[in-house]
Amino acid sequence: MSRVVLLGESWFVYSVHQKGFDAFYSSEFTLGGAEFSAALRRLGHEVTHIPAHEITTRLPTTAEGLRDIADVIVISDVGANTFQVPPDTFVHSTPLPDRTDVIRAFVEQGGGLLMVGGYLTFSGIDAKARWGRTPLAPALAVTVLDRDDRVELSAGAAPITVGSHAITAGLGRQWPALLGLNEVVPKPTASVLAECAGHPLLVIDTYEAGRSAAFTSDIAPHWAPPSFLQWHGFATLFDRTVRWLSGEPIEEASDSAAEPWREAEPQREQELAAAVAGGAAVAAAASGGVAATAGVAATATTAAGAA
Repeated sequence: MSRVVLLGESWFVYSVHQKGFDAFYSSEFTLGGAEFSAALRRLGHEVTHIPAHEITTRLPTTAEGLRDIADVIVISDVGANTFQVPPDTFVHSTPLPDRTDVIRAFVEQGGGLLMVGGYLTFSGIDAKARWGRTPLAPALAVTVLDRDDRVELSAGAAPITVGSHAITAGLGRQWPALLGLNEVVPKPTASVLAECAGHPLLVIDTYEAGRSAAFTSDIAPHWAPPSFLQWHGFATLFDRTVRWLSGEPIEEASDSAAEPWREAEPQREQELAAAVAGGAAVAAAASGGVAATAGVAATATTAAGAA
């Protein structure tokens, strides 16, 4: 099984409570992606989640260091600035390694990379994520647009499979609806396995000795609603994606054997509920320490990261 390092998918929210003349403030930290991590762990993968505000202190600064802890790197809803502008560089003008180039070298040497969509991935809201302007761009399975690339689908749009591949075999032609994604352009060498509202949703490619994939919607709300997170194919989809990225064999299934995604799965729903409850507990426990970490967190995430 694979060692997966999930980067980002976390955020701080700072709230102002205005009550007439008086106002007070509160802070909350949320560690997202509980369903994603729980699904991979349940299927035997080792998952380490590094929140956005800890990337500059916990993520290795060499490709060799990354290989010591990961077979697959997942970047989810965190912008390139967090990797390229660590506090010592921003505050003290200290030269430090560009972690986007470190991840590129990791893939070049045989590692796996999955970029997941969100308000601060690919180009992102107001083009603030800016991944297309980093050294990692050549290793991505898609070309990032140089503008705000969000496609909001508030009415919902059901993804469809468009390519035959072991990753999507047996998951059915249509998947539960999503509420948004990032607009990208698949690279000429890439394979598009699924689309949503006419846009690429799941794209895979190779880069030198490594492999790369892009899932342009989210692995957490709001773009990924409960119906998608509780879909029986959710765990299978990302388990197979991780296996493909790490070079593990994938057990193929026939599309004719696919279950309708609308069928209830009580056990799966209970597991997801437990995962979400666990994530909420982490958020509640962490909120007490927000003030101590807010100085770093403010450079790493914003409330918009919850998208």
